[in-house]
Amino acid sequence: MLDRWTTRWIRAPLTLLAHPLKNMGIRADQVTFIGFLIGLTALPLLAFEFYLSALTAILCNRLLDGLDGALARITHATDAGGYLDITLDFIFYSAIVLGFAFADPEKNALIASLLIFTFMGTGSSFLAYAIMAEKKGLSDPNFSHKSFYYLNGLAEGTETIAVFVLFCLFPDYFPILAAIFAVICILTTMTRVWGGYQTIKLADGVDTHSEKMPIAKKYP
Repeated sequence: MLDRWTTRWIRAPLTLLAHPLKNMGIRADQVTFIGFLIGLTALPLLAFEFYLSALTAILCNRLLDGLDGALARITHATDAGGYLDITLDFIFYSAIVLGFAFADPEKNALIASLLIFTFMGTGSSFLAYAIMAEKKGLSDPNFSHKSFYYLNGLAEGTETIAVFVLFCLFPDYFPILAAIFAVICILTTMTRVWGGYQTIKLADGVDTHSEKMPIAKKYP
């Protein structure tokens, strides 16, 4: 829900940071992979309840995740890079939740399982729509710089990272926070499935080869 605004705010500073990397010959895919490896260190840190250290790894991962996109835009953005970025992002998101399950299985495991289940809903509805949007030439002006076609929802990247920060700062409240976010993810999945279905259904009856049709907005 907040991504359309946060991406605009951080785009300029990330571009400034990306230029020195470009001058050093560093590629966007390298930044993506390094960020992913740093992010994965949060899993064992969470498992052993080093929450602030894990938070540092999470924030570094998110910084590099934004930086790889900025670097790609000033060098050469590729579909392969976009694929790598989104795939590793979803693995990272699930790893963070798994880390909390390991930290306290008795208290956290069940709700962590529910949250990962809801991540499957938000992720699959996002990616399935991206495939159909590409096929039918649909576009979203709010995310024209992205490698994938976005269908908006209540739970997007900004909200997910904000919740991860809360998890790390208040680990004792993980079950409550995770339950609340799971409900938000369920609502996001429902609106994405319905909105995506209606948009694609409408596009089925329109010739999108000659003119791109904007994504229908189905959200409050």
